[in-house]
Amino acid sequence: MSIVGIEAINAFAGSACVNVEKLALHRKLDVTRFRNLLMKEKTVALPYEDPITFGLNAARPLIDAMSPQDKDRIEMVITCTESAFDFGKSMSTYFHKLLGLNRNCRLFELKNACYSGVAGFQVAVNFILSQASPGAKALVIATDMSRFMTVKGGEALTEDWSFFEPSAGAGAVAMIVSETPYVFQVDVGASGYYGYEVMDTCRPVPDSEAGDADLSLLSYLDCYEGSFLEYKKRVDGADFASTFGYLAMHTPFGGMIKGAHRDMMRKMVKANPKEIEADFQRRAMPGLTHCQRVGNIMGATTMLSLLSTIDHGDFQTPQRIGCFSYGSGCCSEFFSGTVTREGQERVRALRFKDQLDKRHELSMEEYDNLLVNNNAIKFGTRNVVLDTDFIPQARSAQGKETLFLTGIKEFQRQYAQIA
Repeated sequence: MSIVGIEAINAFAGSACVNVEKLALHRKLDVTRFRNLLMKEKTVALPYEDPITFGLNAARPLIDAMSPQDKDRIEMVITCTESAFDFGKSMSTYFHKLLGLNRNCRLFELKNACYSGVAGFQVAVNFILSQASPGAKALVIATDMSRFMTVKGGEALTEDWSFFEPSAGAGAVAMIVSETPYVFQVDVGASGYYGYEVMDTCRPVPDSEAGDADLSLLSYLDCYEGSFLEYKKRVDGADFASTFGYLAMHTPFGGMIKGAHRDMMRKMVKANPKEIEADFQRRAMPGLTHCQRVGNIMGATTMLSLLSTIDHGDFQTPQRIGCFSYGSGCCSEFFSGTVTREGQERVRALRFKDQLDKRHELSMEEYDNLLVNNNAIKFGTRNVVLDTDFIPQARSAQGKETLFLTGIKEFQRQYAQIA
């Protein structure tokens, strides 16, 4: 059987963040309720950050580590997002240019709510498995962001934000997919997918999101069960409790994952509450650790959970990870793969936690001012010069040159590395 999976993976979660509990207090909301979200921080996009800056800063270390020969074997760049800024032009073209990749390359974009990152990953996996170009590699960049804006002439918030604001984050995950899966080897053919039409969450206009939170939760639970049962049909002897050393799940917020895990353990394992809690802490919590500090980054969240699992799990012996992706609307997939100690060492070498620690924590005054300044780059902006000196301590937080958006000229976005 052919071997395929993730050769290298990295994430980038921006330059600024807010403390979720402080935000809840600032909004005079029920703090106890938001503690149940199991969220600690969330990344906040600065006016001069966008899906390209997040994705490029995630991908750059992977590309820089490659030999010229390996870099030239990247023959596909897939961007996965629901935060695109153009109805036709693919963001993959920007990544291709900024990373200096070979022109013998397919460049395209996938949009499918929070499922997009796994959709792109599976497209890349099947391209490698096809052996249409033996030895080729694919770069998959899942990048998403929420950019809240104040309503002109209104207050800083609208009531519709009360559910989304504390958990909606920003960031990207970049992956090199190849036939040398040093980090995550896919279980080829071991995948259950499950989808149907439901109006739970959507983006009816480019700069705003609408949804039914209760319906979204029910759909998530239904798809988790449905996709795993499809996986079980394809994988003889698959058992929810014993087959997977860890579980990496699409994580809108940690509390939702805890509820979904409890539901599955009751249905699939008939476990009691004590067993469920112990299993959650052992198998699911490692995948939440980074997500608790970034927030929901939509199409990139499942792969961020996978990265977090690899970063925080115990891989002294190889472990199989069960992965679940859900995208509103809806489509879902349960798949699996194995990780070794070498894979963990490769992930840890990129020190994603350090990047999180270096972000500038916004004061509530800075955060509210940022909401106003976000109006500078609404969808469809034709020309603008951005003030990269806005909150300079955030801009320089990483202590090294970071790619930022400097302006838009006749719709074409302009970027620069700024220290």
